[in-house]
Formats: sequence, C-alpha cells, structure tokens
Amino acid sequence: MTTHNVLPPYEGFDGQFINGTWQAGSAGRVLKDTNPYDGTLLTEIAMADQGDLDRAYEAARRAQRDWALTMPKERAAIFHRALANLAGRKEEIVSWIIRESGSTRMKATAEYEAIVAGMAEAVSLPYMAHGSIVPVDRAGKEARVYRKPVGVIGVISPWNFPLHLSNRSVAPAIALGNAVVLKPASDTPVTGGLLLAKIYEEAGLPAGVLNVVIGAGSEIGDAFCAHPVPRIISFTGSTEVGQRIARTAAGSATLKKLGLELGGNAPLIILDDANMGKAVEAALVGRFLHCGQICMSTNRIIVEDGIYDAFLEAYCAAVETIKVGDPNAPDTMVGPLCNASQVQSVTGLISSGVQQGFELRVSGEVDGHIVPPHVFVGVTNGSRLAQSEIFGPVAPVIRAKDEAEALRFANDTEYGLSSAIISEDEGRAMRVAQGIEAGMTHINDITIHDYPHLMFGGEKNSGLGRFNGHWIVEEFTTDHLVTIQR
Repeated sequence: MTTHNVLPPYEGFDGQFINGTWQAGSAGRVLKDTNPYDGTLLTEIAMADQGDLDRAYEAARRAQRDWALTMPKERAAIFHRALANLAGRKEEIVSWIIRESGSTRMKATAEYEAIVAGMAEAVSLPYMAHGSIVPVDRAGKEARVYRKPVGVIGVISPWNFPLHLSNRSVAPAIALGNAVVLKPASDTPVTGGLLLAKIYEEAGLPAGVLNVVIGAGSEIGDAFCAHPVPRIISFTGSTEVGQRIARTAAGSATLKKLGLELGGNAPLIILDDANMGKAVEAALVGRFLHCGQICMSTNRIIVEDGIYDAFLEAYCAAVETIKVGDPNAPDTMVGPLCNASQVQSVTGLISSGVQQGFELRVSGEVDGHIVPPHVFVGVTNGSRLAQSEIFGPVAPVIRAKDEAEALRFANDTEYGLSSAIISEDEGRAMRVAQGIEAGMTHINDITIHDYPHLMFGGEKNSGLGRFNGHWIVEEFTTDHLVTIQR
C-alpha cells in the first residue's frame, strides 16, 4: 500500500500573494475570516486596494511572457509536484474547506478529490494546444494556424466550492501558458485563493504566474474586470453578478472574452417508470449535498403523476433521516449555510412557500447558520419558490400530469445549467434529455457532476463558455494565422 509523507502545515494566510511574495494589502482594512459553524476566527487578512490590484496584473503581464515560452514538460511538472504535495496534505486541505466554507466532511472530501482530478488533467493540457495546416487555393501558398496562450486571465471564484472552482480556471490557464490574477470570494479567501497560492508556490511555479488579491468587491471588483491587462475574465457565481461583470468588461479600454458559469435551477424529472430507490437517492443527494449550495443542485423535483404519491412517501421518510449539525462529523449531510445573508435568503423563501399555501411536509427549527431540510409538496412551477435559485436545503416537489408537462416545466426557467432524468426506459429518457434546454443532462443520476475531462457549461442565463478538457483549451487560447507564399 502506498503511503504519503505528511508535510508541515501551511502558515501565513494574512495578506496578498503578488509577484511571488506574501505581503499585506494596502486598503487599511482587515477581513476577519470566521468559521460559519461556530464563529471561531480562522485568520485576519490585510485587504487589497486598487494599487495592489494594479501590481498583481502588472506582475502577471511581465511573468506571462517567459512562462509562455516554457516547454510543455516544464509546465506539466508543476502539476506533478502539486499532486505529490496534495497527497501529503489531504487532511489539512479537507479541514480548511470544512472550517472556512461550512462544508460537511463528505463534501469537503469530494472537493479535495476534485482538486486532485483537476491537477491530474492539467498535466496533459500543455500538449493539447494543437495548431493546424489549412489548404489554400493558391499555388505554393501554405497557411498555418498556431494556438497560443491569450496572455493574462482574471479569475473570480465563489465560496461554495472555493478551492475547486478557483482551480478549475487557474490550472488550465497556467498549463496553457497564461498568467492569472485570482480574486476569491470574501467568505472563503483562504480555500478560494491563498491556499491555492501556497500549493502552486510549493510546486515551484515561477513568481508572477499566479497572483491572489483579497479585496472587497465594492472596492476592487469593477476595476478587476475593467482593467486593461486581462484578456479573459473567468467568473463563477450568481447570474446577477455575472451580468454586471459583462457590462463592466464591455466598458473596458481593451476587448475581453468572458467565461461565465452562473446560476442554475436544475430540474430532476422523475418519470412514472423510474426505479423508486434511484429516484429517492437522486433527489436526496442532489438537493441536500452541501445544503443545496451548489449551482447544479436539484432545485426542482418534477414527478410524473403516476408515481407522485409513492415517491413523496418514500422521499419524505428518507429526508427525515438526514443528519444535521456539526460539519466535521463524517455522517453529517446538512451543516451550516455559509453566511448570515444566506440564512436570511433561504428562510425568506421558506416563508414565501408557506404564504403561498404550499404544504410543508418536512421542516425544522433554524439554529444559527443551520437550516434543517425542508420539503414543500404540491408546488406550482411558476411560483417564486420554484423559479428562484434556492441555494439552501429546501426541496420543492412539483406534480406533472405526464412526460410532456414534466419537460415543459423543466424548461420553464431563465436558467439552463444542469438537469437529470430518472427512468428505466433508456430510449424514453434520452428523448426527454434531448428536449431539455440545458448545458448538461444526466440520466439515472444526480444533477451534480463536474469531471475535468468532460464539458461543463450552461445555456440561457446560466452562463457563457465551457470548462474542462479540450473545451477549456479553446477558451483559454487564441489562434494565430501565419501564411507562407513560396
């Protein structure tokens, strides 16, 4: 059996990482980073101002020129070393994710595994920047298309899967010869940014190729997106903020490409020939993993009439068994929400559902940041409860009279990120899947999946662009045509 050496824990999460140095931010304010479960102080970070942001982008611009000229094996070696260090730091990383984002141990472990998979995929990316030779209708003329890095990429990441959703952009950007300035969410400055900087620093990444700025969105958010240096802004977060980023970037002095992975309202369609066990498990895990604070979470459970009552009985019984509380306990499924504003938002949606007269079949008392599972039944698809991205442990169950109505309900939303179908008839499920207006659909599985080699992205107001595999190679590189007349 293979064993890994445990490395000394990382220290010094109290400032910015700019041009390979750890330094205090210049904003004159301190961000207190606390545990959402028990309120304990994790660290205090001297925040960045626009001057720090300028220095970070300039460091990235300078470093990228040399980094783009490195051999593919040199870039791949960074990720090999990062993988070795990750293996020796598993518990340290999992513990940080639990303490900073309120993740349960099962979710934090899954996020660690996603980071490892993303690093492993990045090893091959330097070799995937393929060019081409294109025929031309002229004697003696040759056309070559070279694929090159774009330059500097600005990455803004969210708090729900902070380490993974930062690295999902950072790793391929670096692997393809770009430099990065990363701004993590203020709720997760360590797991969303500073921890990642430590990992890459330890792996030997040259100074300036990755920079991390911790600052208030109200102070440096617009400047981050409008700055003249980055050619791409890669953002994961809410649709509202994504739309603001698009408007801000459009006003920049330099044209920018946007990669936006935004909100979702994932439908889980349970057809009347579904296996009951599969249906209940998909609705349970898909809705309540990480308290529903995942863009791909099952936001609406749409059940065909013939199986509706039986499903409700089995599902509600299963939800009642979910362990709620300490996120560090191995069998806890629902821990704390990330912050007080999330609690307010989710409890507001619960009140809205009650006021609209929907039956609250499962509920519980809110305790601090912990909101126990709630199940509403008989929900109408046009209601606020069904049309909102809930981002909390609240499950709306909707009855559909037949397959056609289930599909119509699934598509009746401004979002189009993920979706799923439960059915024992593969042909029928595939027919429904082809009719769903979403970037991703999973048959007989949960709505939550993100594999580093498979396309990830949404339609409608769920975003622009694609992540992972050769799709991210196309997003994070540019083509250069060179012709030769002989």
